[in-house]
Amino acid sequence: MSDEITEHPPQTRHSQAMTAEPPIYRADLTLTQVNKDITAAIFRRPNAYWFAGMFVASCCLALGAVVVWIQLHVGMGVLGLKRPGMWGTYIVDFVFWVGIAHAGTLISAILFLFRQRWRTAINRSAEAMTIFAVMCAGLFPLLHIGRTLIAYWLIPYPNSRHLWVNFRSPLIWDVFAVSTYTIISLLFWYQGMIPDLATVRDMHPKPFARKVYGIFSQRWKGTARDWHHYEAAYGLFAAIATPLVLSVHSVVSSDFAVSSIPGWHDTIFPPYFVAGAIFSGFAMVITVLTVVRKAFNLEDYLTIDHMELMAKIILATSMIVSYGYIVEVFMAWYSENPVENHIYIWIRFFGPYLWAGWTIVFCNCIAPLIFWFRFARRNMVILFIASIVINIGMWFERYVIIVTSLSQDFIPTNWRYFAPTIYDIGTFIGSLGLFFTMFMLFARFVPVIAISEVKSVLREPVGERAALEESHA
Repeated sequence: MSDEITEHPPQTRHSQAMTAEPPIYRADLTLTQVNKDITAAIFRRPNAYWFAGMFVASCCLALGAVVVWIQLHVGMGVLGLKRPGMWGTYIVDFVFWVGIAHAGTLISAILFLFRQRWRTAINRSAEAMTIFAVMCAGLFPLLHIGRTLIAYWLIPYPNSRHLWVNFRSPLIWDVFAVSTYTIISLLFWYQGMIPDLATVRDMHPKPFARKVYGIFSQRWKGTARDWHHYEAAYGLFAAIATPLVLSVHSVVSSDFAVSSIPGWHDTIFPPYFVAGAIFSGFAMVITVLTVVRKAFNLEDYLTIDHMELMAKIILATSMIVSYGYIVEVFMAWYSENPVENHIYIWIRFFGPYLWAGWTIVFCNCIAPLIFWFRFARRNMVILFIASIVINIGMWFERYVIIVTSLSQDFIPTNWRYFAPTIYDIGTFIGSLGLFFTMFMLFARFVPVIAISEVKSVLREPVGERAALEESHA
C-alpha cells in the first residue's frame, strides 16, 4: 500500500477555521517529516531517558507485585486497617487514579467537540493515560474486598448460586461506572489509532511487524469511504464519552455523599470531585508529556504552547477546587453543627491530621498560583515540578476526606488515629510502576502523537501541501 493513500487525511474537522487562526506548529513541517519524527521512537533504539524511566517504573512495579503477593498470602492484616478506619488508603488510591483518568477523555472528547486544534498533539497520550489509570484504579477495590478470587460476584449475571447483587450498594455503582468508562475510553482510544497504525504498517521494514500492525489497523486503506466512517465513529464516541467525564466521578463521589458520616454527607461532592479529577488529570498529563517530549525528541510537536494551555486549565480548576474547600469550611461553620465543625475545621487544620490538611492547601491552592505568570507557564522545569506537587496534594486531599471522617465519627470511643503501613505505601508505589511501565511500552510501539490529527492542522491545507511535495519529488 502506498504511503500517499494512508498518510493524507481529508480536511473535515479544522480546515474551515485554519486560515483564520495562527499556526500551532512550525510552518516548514511537511507530511513526510511528521511521519518520520513521530514514528522514530518505533523504528530506532530508544535513548537513555526511555531506559531510565523504564527501569524505575519496572522496579516500582516489582515492589508492588511483591507487596500484593504478601497481602494475598498472609491476609489484609498487614495493612493499617483498624476500626473505624476500614477503608484505609486503598480507596484513597482508587479515587486518585479515577481522577487521573479523567483528563484523557476531557482532552480527546470535549476539546474535540469544541474543535480545539491544540489537542491534536496531546490527545493520544492522554487517552492512553486514561486506559492505564483506570486499570490501576480497578486494582484497589479488588484487593480491598479481601476475597479477590470471587470478585466476579459483583457482576450481575444469571447464576446457579441464586445470588444477585445489591444495586443499593455504592460498590455496585462503581462497577457500572468504571466498567462503562473503561469500555468507551478503550474504543475511543483504539478508533483514533487506526489511521496511524496503518501508517506504521506501511513504513515498517520488518514483514512480521507489518502483519501485526496490519491486523490492528483493520485493513485501513485511507480511502474516502474509510475516512467517512472513521470521522462518524470518532465523533459518536466523543459524544458518548463527554457525559462520562461528569458522571463517573460523580458516581464515585456519591459513594461518600449518600452516607451519614460527618465530612462526607455533602451535596457539593459531585462537582467538587469532577473539578478535582480534571485538575489532577491535567497535572499528570504534564508530568507524562514532559518526559515523552524529551525522551523521543518531540519538542516540535509537544510545543511549549501546548504546555502553557494545559497550565491555564490547571490554574482554572485549581481555583474551582479552592472554592470547594472554602465552601466546605464555611458551611461547617455556618451550620453551627459541632460534629461538622470538629471534622472540617479542627481535625483537618488544627488536630491530628493538620499536616495533611495544610499540605493540600499549599499543593492545590497556593502552588498553582504561580501559573498566573507567563514565565512559569512556559518553563518546563517549573511545569514538571508543579505537576508533581499538585498530584501529591490531590492524593492527600482524598486521604484527608476518607481518613479523617472515618477515624473520628459520632462516637468518641471509636476514635483511632490511622497510619498507613509500608504495605499500603508499597501497593501505591506498585500502581505507579504499573502505570508508567504500561505508558513507556505504549510509547515504544505506538505513535505517541496522533499523526493524522497533526497533519490536519498544519498551516497549509493538506491537499496543497501534498501536491507541493509531489512536485518537489
